[in-house]
Amino acid sequence: MTGQQVSDDAVMTRIGQAIMLLHGGDREEARNRLGAIWDQLGPDGDPLHRCTLAHYMADAQDDPDVELAWDLRALIAAESLDEDRLARHDSSVALRALAPSLHLNLAADYVKLDRPDAARVHLARARAAAEALDDDGYGNGVRAAIERLALRLRDFPDDLAM
Repeated sequence: MTGQQVSDDAVMTRIGQAIMLLHGGDREEARNRLGAIWDQLGPDGDPLHRCTLAHYMADAQDDPDVELAWDLRALIAAESLDEDRLARHDSSVALRALAPSLHLNLAADYVKLDRPDAARVHLARARAAAEALDDDGYGNGVRAAIERLALRLRDFPDDLAM
């Protein structure tokens, strides 16, 4: 095992521990731990770590504006990832599987913020990216979530031009 793998495993383990707290209902402690890891990673930290952390940090937020900011960070980090980086992590998640989920999250954020036009943009990006998903539980779940959000958006009026 190389030094990169040990370091990679340690960071992902810490992120995973915070995610367990989040899923267990301790949002505040999850935010605290994820925030500490984020500070240690810094702006030039590994994009896979930053993407993963920001994705879950968004889920830990109570304020929709802050959630949106974290989801945008996750997307920015994902855009700097490549398949070689994912392979070094031995990730079963392909880079192409990240985009639909990240855009879906952004669309949902914009719905919460009553910004349907922005939501529609990211929903369209999620739908287009979902074509690359496998026909499995994950892919089918993301596609179903896209369709559920599309149904919700039908009830929203278009954004008013200012």
